Amino acid sequence: MAPSLSLVMVFSLVAFSPLCFGNYLSPNYYDHSCPKALEIVQSVVAKAVARETRMAASLLRLHFHDCFVKGCDASLLLDNSSTIISEKGSNPNRNSARGFEVIDEIKSELEKACPQTVSCADALALAARDSTVLAGGPSWVVPLGRRDSKGASLSGSNNGIPAPNNTLPTIITKFKRVGLDIVDVVALSGSHTIGFSRCTSFRQRLYNQSGNGQPDFTLDPTYAARLRSGCPRSGGDQNLFPLDLLTPAKFDNNYYKNIIGAKGLLSSDQILFTKSQNTMALVKQYAENMHLFFDQFAKSMVKMGNISPLTGHKGEIRKNCRRIN
Repeated sequence: MAPSLSLVMVFSLVAFSPLCFGNYLSPNYYDHSCPKALEIVQSVVAKAVARETRMAASLLRLHFHDCFVKGCDASLLLDNSSTIISEKGSNPNRNSARGFEVIDEIKSELEKACPQTVSCADALALAARDSTVLAGGPSWVVPLGRRDSKGASLSGSNNGIPAPNNTLPTIITKFKRVGLDIVDVVALSGSHTIGFSRCTSFRQRLYNQSGNGQPDFTLDPTYAARLRSGCPRSGGDQNLFPLDLLTPAKFDNNYYKNIIGAKGLLSSDQILFTKSQNTMALVKQYAENMHLFFDQFAKSMVKMGNISPLTGHKGEIRKNCRRIN
């Protein structure tokens, strides 16, 4: 017998009401409490990316670096204080994490529209999605209802975030620790289809990959020579290079084509093709089929956004993303 309409309606309300399941996120979380929340975030992000194309990659990276430490709780956004040692000073973030002022602007606009309603953690998750779309990438429905942490973890940031010179088993372990699998590793690495990296993040590949004074043999020699011209043995640490050689401002699947051509910028990019048959197969699939990559990237971003969110009475809604209330 078909369920009555009233039962269907009750189920719908239960499935999407943030009040019913304190531990679950819902795309409709702010529909009544702050109906213009998504519009506000999108508008600020669009202006920021129009001012500087690179900002799309920076905002996407902030969400990654937040979620891999204690879950997606905006701990990364906290500044140093008498009780907090900021994650901004960790090795993965120092001199490279950026876009904090854009999140400040988003939060300021959200506070004007709906005071203490939308969390900084949700603002980060939405900004990452909007940045991806603005760069030409896929969209996805962002589950919402995260709350903000009241603390940060410098050690978690130093140890939990996958690093450019990590081995593939180490990277897979760091992903597994937060509930992400090998498919997520390869798909989410595809975020390197936009943005830049500093010389200090890949210098080892150019001069001393294995501690024997030799460059990385898996790196295309012509490409390596080009990189060496702007990334010397010493100095130039902050010199920037596009992560995607072909289309650094466009979110597409050229990142995977670069890897197949031995032109992955970071060691952590290239090893996806050289160190595992499983990751190599996925790299080939995404290089051949951009729709497949976009579809999996969106799924993996939702999965990553669900890492240990604070919900219900845990955490708080910060008035200022840089400090606890």
